[in-house]
Amino acid sequence: MTSIKQPGEKNLMLFSGRAHPELADEVAEHVGVSLTPTKLIDFANGEIYARYLESVRGCDAFVIQSHTGPINKWIMEQLIMVDALKRASAKRITVVMPFFGYARQDKKGRGREPITARLMADLFKTAGADRLMSIDLHTSQIQGFFDGPVDHLFAMPVLESYLKNKLDLENTTVVSPDTGRVRLSERWADTLGTPLAFIHKRRDLDVANSVKVSEVVGKVRGRTCVLIDDMIDTAGTICKAADALYEQGATNVIVAATHAVFSDPAVDRLKNSRISEVIVTNTLPLPESARFDKLTVLSIAPLIARAITEVFQDGSVTSLFEGDT
Repeated sequence: MTSIKQPGEKNLMLFSGRAHPELADEVAEHVGVSLTPTKLIDFANGEIYARYLESVRGCDAFVIQSHTGPINKWIMEQLIMVDALKRASAKRITVVMPFFGYARQDKKGRGREPITARLMADLFKTAGADRLMSIDLHTSQIQGFFDGPVDHLFAMPVLESYLKNKLDLENTTVVSPDTGRVRLSERWADTLGTPLAFIHKRRDLDVANSVKVSEVVGKVRGRTCVLIDDMIDTAGTICKAADALYEQGATNVIVAATHAVFSDPAVDRLKNSRISEVIVTNTLPLPESARFDKLTVLSIAPLIARAITEVFQDGSVTSLFEGDT
């Protein structure tokens, strides 16, 4: 079954690009549909061609694509898929991007810089998207870049459920690796009932992915510290934060993050660090070469599937997070 029909001919159809087919298959299984057959090929010069092998007229379309490497190719493929749906008379098009590419470029830090996250939102709107759905945006303000509904999902319930069974919460501190993640870490600390700490860091604006840790603020000595972040890219921030926590007397450091970007040399840094466990979700594909003994990968597919179902049935996505959006 490749679609679900509601009274009044309401029709859900699910589409996937080629970036992360495993996640799309899992989401489809939880929704209860099959992925709509789609022809996606690359021409010799690198151009992408897309064609749907079933009629999509009047459907409620959900297009899933993870913005992984090569990131520009997969973003372009999703844009082309959205354009094809619009021209084939889909009734409503929801772009599902578990990881929002270019989300870190959400403001101008200095003169003559782009705001590429806004450009991304404009591109999808121009292509024909009516709605966006993403998980743990780098900053919540990105929701305002898109002229239409944006469903901002949170991986926190998935990660917290796993951690609650592992931690002695009376001896645990939730730690933000920088001041930008303090609000997220506060939600974690409130839910788990633990103290909150944060790390003040300085970033070299002239060197990409370069971080200098300054000081730890909060109660960490003799405690298990859970470092919270939205993504791990080169792992420089997380590894330096873990070292700073150990220097301040932490007995154990666990990392929980939503998006495992894992650009080189992230895997080597994490494997050789003093971090005891790295917990991530499968919003991005992880090849075997990027997996290591300390890594735990949790599935985000049930959450995405529930959100898709709520949108299709005109329900409440907010209810998935008990009003905490």
